[in-house]
Amino acid sequence: MSENTFHKLRDEIENGIVTGELEPGERLDEVQLATRYGVSRTPIREALMQLNAIGLVDIRPRRGAVVADPAPQRVFEMFEVMAEMEGMAGAYAARRHTDEDRQALLAAHARCERSAVSNDTDTYYYDNEVFHRAIYAASHSGFLEDQCGALHRRLRPYRRLQLRVRNRMKVSFNEHSGIVKAILDGDAAAARQLLRDHVVVQNERFSDLIANLAKREAKAV
Repeated sequence: MSENTFHKLRDEIENGIVTGELEPGERLDEVQLATRYGVSRTPIREALMQLNAIGLVDIRPRRGAVVADPAPQRVFEMFEVMAEMEGMAGAYAARRHTDEDRQALLAAHARCERSAVSNDTDTYYYDNEVFHRAIYAASHSGFLEDQCGALHRRLRPYRRLQLRVRNRMKVSFNEHSGIVKAILDGDAAAARQLLRDHVVVQNERFSDLIANLAKREAKAV
C-alpha cells in the first residue's frame, strides 16, 4: 500500500470519528474495517495506532480499539495553545531564518498554491503541513519545533476537515502569503499576529462541529 493510499484510509476513519459516524465508545473491529475499506488488517491496525497517538482512538487490553470520547472544551484549548505556539514560531522564524529556510518556505508556499488552484483540499492539507513545518524549522528552536509538530498532529483531523468549508482553502492560502511576507521581511510582530489569527480562524470555522459534539455529549448524560 502506498503512503498516499494509507493516508486516505486513515483520513476516512478520522472523518467517521470526528463527524460522529463512528460514535464514542464504539468498538473498531479490525476485520470489519478491513472488509469495509477493501484492505488487509495490517494498514487498519497501523491507522488505529496512529489515531490512538492523537487521542481519537483508545486501545484497551482485551477489548481492542474503541472510539475515544472527544471533549469539545479540550479541542478549543488545544487550538488556543496551538495559536500561541504558531505565533511564537513565526516570530522566531522572522528573526532567525536562513537562506535555506527562505527557499524551503517559498517552495512550500508554491506547493500550496498549486493545490489551491486545483481546488484539491486533501492535497492542500498535506502541502499545508509542509508549509507549517518549514516555519517550525525556521524558528531554530528544536523544542518549539517538536511541540508544534506534536500538537499539529493532535489537531490534524480538525484542521483538515475545516478546509472543506466553502472558500476556506482560498482564504488559507491568502493568509499564507501574508505570513511568508512577514517572515521574509523580518517582521516578527506581524508574523506572530498573522499566524495566531490563522489558527484562531480555523478554530472558529470549525466551531459548528465542536458544538455538535457537545450536543451529543449532553444527550448521553
